[in-house]
Amino acid sequence: MSEGQRRRDERVVDRSEGFGERLLGVLLDRAHKMPPQLIAPMIAEEVARIGGREVSILLQDYAQELLVPLPGRRLLVGEPQVIGASPAGTAFLRAAPVEVPQADGVRMYLPLLDGSDEVGVMALTLERVDDDDRRLLRRLAGLVADMLVTKHAYTDRFFQARRREPISVAAEMQWSLLPPLTMSVPQVAVSGALEPAYKIAGDSFDYALNDNVLHVAVIDAMGHGLDAATMATVAIGAYRHARRADIGLEEMYAFMDRAIAEQFGPDHFVTAQMMDLDITTGHLQWVNAGHPAPLLIRNHQVAGPLEGPTTLPVGLGGEHPAVSDHQLQVGDRVLCYTDGVIEERNAEGEPFGEERLIRCVNTMEQAHAEGGTRAGALRLSHALKRERAGRTSDDATVFLIHWRGGAAGDHLAILE
Repeated sequence: MSEGQRRRDERVVDRSEGFGERLLGVLLDRAHKMPPQLIAPMIAEEVARIGGREVSILLQDYAQELLVPLPGRRLLVGEPQVIGASPAGTAFLRAAPVEVPQADGVRMYLPLLDGSDEVGVMALTLERVDDDDRRLLRRLAGLVADMLVTKHAYTDRFFQARRREPISVAAEMQWSLLPPLTMSVPQVAVSGALEPAYKIAGDSFDYALNDNVLHVAVIDAMGHGLDAATMATVAIGAYRHARRADIGLEEMYAFMDRAIAEQFGPDHFVTAQMMDLDITTGHLQWVNAGHPAPLLIRNHQVAGPLEGPTTLPVGLGGEHPAVSDHQLQVGDRVLCYTDGVIEERNAEGEPFGEERLIRCVNTMEQAHAEGGTRAGALRLSHALKRERAGRTSDDATVFLIHWRGGAAGDHLAILE
């Protein structure tokens, strides 16, 4: 190409700023040095430029039952919205906008997505809505989510807004330890839920997607309170350290075992489930260190537990652990859970039990067969809480893996 042709081609490229780009650009430019407490009012101000009013920013509470309003100037601060029974909750669970016609316009509920993790919902009212509005608002909601996540690290105000009751020190430690509760890519999705949200201590989970391998750990440290939270913190820290050293499951178990034993002595332990899933083939491998066997869900019903050899919990000096493996089918889900889910006892002293858990999972799967992974984990957690009449004397955690299948290059479709 000659220099003259190149210059002519460059001249036909329109670099002018359109209305939508200007709106998003101004918001982004102003946000860099904006104090955290002014982010939400600034969002309301920018939404007003497109005729939006009654702006609310709703964040998920720690119990994962409500969307609670973020306070701030120019924001509409109403009552918390129930995740399972409100338009805002529907937008949150489906990760899709919801429109509710009103006498004076249309109330829009837009999910705030940090990648695939649901941060909350932005609500606003417009006189009318067309496809241009929908496109701009979807992009605006994405930018708002990114800003909230960034500013979240600089302030306590967002934490405080999400709390509906006092939180224990142990729970504070555990929540700060967790990765995003949801992650979704074309081949796989994961989501977790913990109870009791404000008193959780020994339960935790972690995951990472490294190239084509999903690494997952679900743990349960013995005891309650700060001792359990401290042990869980060391266990997750040791797991991450070993995982990032790119070692296998057997070596990972040995590393975690030494870390707990050296720090806490021979009378302390952590049960653990460590998994590696090849997201291109569905080949699942795991080491079970004294943990309940995960459940395989196929065609929206529990096919049975994923049985395999178990070794001693980490910290007790177990032998070289056996690695189990299973070939998943496209659409399969794997449910990991801690023993607090099935060992909770009713007033007569009877444990909840695995059979009742399976019935509960089957009921939820059949009632919400088209629900996403996040919705599935939340609904299951809420259903278990109802089934156990709110009793959570021990930590109870569920972690759901959904393998969708697909080749290694499927993610490139996102770029097309």
